[in-house]
Amino acid sequence: MSRPVTTVTPRTSAKEAARILSSRGFTALPVVDDDERLVGIVTEADLVADRLPRDPRTHEDRTDRAPGATVGEVMTTPATAMPPGADLATLSRALLDARIRAMPIAEGGQVVGIVTRGDIVRVFARSDSEIAGDVRRHLCLYGGPDRWHVEVRDGVVHIADEFDDETDRHVATVLAEAVPGVVSASAVAAHPGGI
Repeated sequence: MSRPVTTVTPRTSAKEAARILSSRGFTALPVVDDDERLVGIVTEADLVADRLPRDPRTHEDRTDRAPGATVGEVMTTPATAMPPGADLATLSRALLDARIRAMPIAEGGQVVGIVTRGDIVRVFARSDSEIAGDVRRHLCLYGGPDRWHVEVRDGVVHIADEFDDETDRHVATVLAEAVPGVVSASAVAAHPGGI
């Protein structure tokens, strides 16, 4: 999640919103009212809609409308938002299903962050060594520092348990799968010679 979040108001000019998006590499901006409550979202698509004149050589049956001058005239409202504790898989699915590129994160109507498809791709792209370190830290808290052997290849986590406890291996798998960037995880009883 990115924070602090750059926001605009419905009174912000469309031109200023476009400048912010362009200069900061954003794809969308949450729109807030005077009480800083989320009221909409303005995207690149919202800003460019109706801005380019129709090619007179085409025979489209289209009525041109005047492009909005302010964010309030072009924004999408209401905006969909998720709470700070939202599951990453649920949030990702919402972005894909709704074909949106950014999801505001709001608590009590106040924008506290924003998650983009790019943020999710960065999580997925984490290196195997970063993932392995995080998995080891989680497992160390659960079963001690020397109990688990962890190997990661292309985001797939293999865990060997020094003890032969099926319940603990299940918990270890669940803990590993919760680490950002993990594709899948499995745990087995350790055998002499490693995983």
